[in-house]
Amino acid sequence: MDRHVDPALARDIDARCRLTGEFTLRSGQVAGEYFDKYLFETDPDLLARVAAAMVPLLPDDTDLLGGLEMGGIPIATVVSSQSRVSALFVRKQAKTYGTCKLAEGPAVDGLRVTLIEDVITTGGAVRDATRALREAGAVVETVVCAIDRSPGDDNPLADVGLEIRAVLTKADLDAVRA
Repeated sequence: MDRHVDPALARDIDARCRLTGEFTLRSGQVAGEYFDKYLFETDPDLLARVAAAMVPLLPDDTDLLGGLEMGGIPIATVVSSQSRVSALFVRKQAKTYGTCKLAEGPAVDGLRVTLIEDVITTGGAVRDATRALREAGAVVETVVCAIDRSPGDDNPLADVGLEIRAVLTKADLDAVRA
């Protein structure tokens, strides 16, 4: 699938979300730069633009949009509103009370779920959600993300047979800084 990169969107997201300073990463490493994805997700104009760029990336046979907790949920909500495809909110872990659901929304058995994620680096959360939704009977073959920050050209989700369709890549964001 050919990607169309909107340089203005890349520039605006990079300007809004790339922070410089001293940041301790999840790995414990200290970095001089940090990408705060929530800064575009909480900006209604940027969020609408990202969602609009995601809609054409959705497979035609998508039955449900699976927004991953936490960053994928606001994006999936706006993409759902724009595409008129129902959304599903996928937790990192099933609730231990009430309905004890992993995914909030309609039942997924037999339906084609396109995952929606904000940023993919290693794909760990997407991999876990894919496995859990497949166990519940969903057909999961594609994830559409706002930004693919995975290193190199290798698909980090190839091991679970998932295609990544990204609005922007790390290279797109780096290119607007050059």
